[in-house]
Amino acid sequence: MAECLLIPGKQKVKGRIKVCGSKNTAVALLPAALLAESSTVLYNLPRITDIDRLVEILTALGAKVTSSNHHCLRIDSSSINSFTPPHSLANKLRASYYLMGSLLGRLGHVEIPLPGGCNLGPRPIDQHIKGFSALGADVEIEHGIVKLKAKKLKGAHIYLDVVSVGATINIMLAAVRAEGKTVIENAAKEPEIVDVANYLNAMGARVRGAGTDVIKIEGVNELGSTEHTVIPDRIEGGTYLIAAAASGGEALVEEVIPKHLDPVVAKLKEVGIHLEVGPDWIRVQGNNDGSLLPSDLKTFPYPGFPTDLQPPMMVLLTQAAGTSIVTENVFERRFRHVDELKKMGARIKLEGRTAVIQGGQDLTGAPLQVTDLRGGAAFIIAGLISRGETMLSGVEHVDRGYEKIEERFERLGVELKRVSMGERLFPGK
Repeated sequence: MAECLLIPGKQKVKGRIKVCGSKNTAVALLPAALLAESSTVLYNLPRITDIDRLVEILTALGAKVTSSNHHCLRIDSSSINSFTPPHSLANKLRASYYLMGSLLGRLGHVEIPLPGGCNLGPRPIDQHIKGFSALGADVEIEHGIVKLKAKKLKGAHIYLDVVSVGATINIMLAAVRAEGKTVIENAAKEPEIVDVANYLNAMGARVRGAGTDVIKIEGVNELGSTEHTVIPDRIEGGTYLIAAAASGGEALVEEVIPKHLDPVVAKLKEVGIHLEVGPDWIRVQGNNDGSLLPSDLKTFPYPGFPTDLQPPMMVLLTQAAGTSIVTENVFERRFRHVDELKKMGARIKLEGRTAVIQGGQDLTGAPLQVTDLRGGAAFIIAGLISRGETMLSGVEHVDRGYEKIEERFERLGVELKRVSMGERLFPGK
């Protein structure tokens, strides 16, 4: 039976929480493990449904995946025997496209359906295909299936027409097993790319320049065993910071890399939120006097403000008296949450890729439909600060990227309840 989240309103976040491992890194690291012809161990993995699906896919390909504790996996890919991931799993998962680079690098052959995931507008894989072709792969797309084949990958000079995290990582995965040198120009610079490069290098790859716009890779014949700890999830950490700020509460967010959250911290300070930053923690103190300031927000690839935190930040800006403007420069359809926020009384007008917010008015609880991961996080924050009860359906989208979200927020002193659709847990509210 479908599940939903019930959220009583007018709750203030108050507490401390340790951030989980990065979802956006982990979904690339598991496919990357297939490049090794032995076993690797990954620590600090978030236990989310995207990871569960990837484990099913790796197992179906012939890898042996075992778990020694809740957040650790050992992946033995020495016996992978298939270049065709199960379509029923791969087409539901955006990150399944990383199997293109890893299986092409390991086996020289992969056939996989076009990726699924959140519908955020056109997210073509043309830059991925451009990179694979440059490395010497034959590419065919037929009936929604991408077929890649190469007798021998060879290093190449690749210039990405647009900055793409997915394409940068995918080309990197294939290139580490190619013959010769590969140069990726106009590469994305996200921390997640650096983490993937560090993992590959620990297995014996030769990747330099990750975190800059030029990545250089010397191909190697084989990769071996290693152990690797996933970096903290900057998006999860930012979600809690924004939740505390929007609710007028306070939170100590621990085990983060503050540098990764610089643009978020800067924007929160701009709207009048007090923050303290330590070596691996950030403390946020929300305003209780209604003195939030409106702001202009523009999303950009790292080190700009992350698109994944645009929906939660929009909720915060509905509480700032005056006019705020949000410009989405990364995903064309990352305003799908706006219509649902309007049901709560938010005054938001869309003009192409720009949202104009007239803030300073209370939100009211409403039944909302979650259609994407980060929109779901925004609705949770909106439910916490609204008057009355909010019910979120489509909570499976949230589970893709947030580990046991109701338990996590419980540590921050607020109440979310997961129930079967139609059940009410807060009578009279």
